[in-house]
Amino acid sequence: MQTTDPVEGMDRTMQATLATPARFTGVGLHSGKPARLVINPAPAGHGIVFRRTDLGDVRIPALWDHVEPSVLCTLLRGKGGASVSTVEHVMAALAGTGVHNALIDIDGPEVPILDGSAAPFVQGILQAGLRFSPEPLRAIRVLRPVEVQQGAGFARLSPADRLEMDFAIDFADAAIGRQEKRLDLANGAFVRELMDSRTFCRQADVDSMQASGLALGGTYFNAVVVDGDRVLSPGGLRHRDEPVRHKMLDAVGDLALAGAPLLARYTGNRAGHAMTNRLLRTLFATDGAWEWTVLSPEAQERMLGAGVQGHGPAPAPAKAESRARAVA
Repeated sequence: MQTTDPVEGMDRTMQATLATPARFTGVGLHSGKPARLVINPAPAGHGIVFRRTDLGDVRIPALWDHVEPSVLCTLLRGKGGASVSTVEHVMAALAGTGVHNALIDIDGPEVPILDGSAAPFVQGILQAGLRFSPEPLRAIRVLRPVEVQQGAGFARLSPADRLEMDFAIDFADAAIGRQEKRLDLANGAFVRELMDSRTFCRQADVDSMQASGLALGGTYFNAVVVDGDRVLSPGGLRHRDEPVRHKMLDAVGDLALAGAPLLARYTGNRAGHAMTNRLLRTLFATDGAWEWTVLSPEAQERMLGAGVQGHGPAPAPAKAESRARAVA
């Protein structure tokens, strides 16, 4: 592992946090129980940390090595067994708005699902405003490809000078089918392209999960539910390729658990939460596969949150390619 600093005398980049707290209320997707969450400002170098206010303020770092295997979501576990689950959407919102430091208060074990996307979190963060610190911003640069596989699926990280993503999914239901999307996530592309895409599932899976005590908070209004060639959720899809966009949203949130911005290209094929976490574990366990680097101002303009409320220049149109089949 190496560390690279900007040229001597170059202006330092800035870390960001919220200017004021952002508050959210809803229900947990799987528990169906009320959930309240507050994203609070935090000092430079703090990182993203969850605080269970119902368990004596125990803190759980939002980091890849605190992820525990879970069904259909990302679950973090801290000291004493305290946990918080379904963190992927709020983590994606923080990464997508360029927030590097935050203390997230939550009064139960599951983040509220809200509308099933990251959009309400993004909107709340931007309404709260951002505050900047002159502390240097470090990133994780991928130096050589690493990959994990499971069955027909795989996930890969390879070198790039910003976060890029290439994702493919393939479902038997004609309402989803085969979908692919490529996206350069620089300059606010997350906010423009991904934040409002909702979690999705098959009606048969909903019935099975609820029979097993899961998805008790799921409704047609916080998830895209499909049955064969039909989209059952009122209003249909927000995007023709909303399912693959949501998978990319999830991947942004799961990659944010690296603990710093990634300079890498992520390629996912039938990949999910567990595979992305395995990929991060493989990256950090592989000698010579990554290094710390302090971002120059020019490099920071290519990060996820650039162009979003005070992060550098206004966003340019995203470079994206997508292909989707059959939507009801």
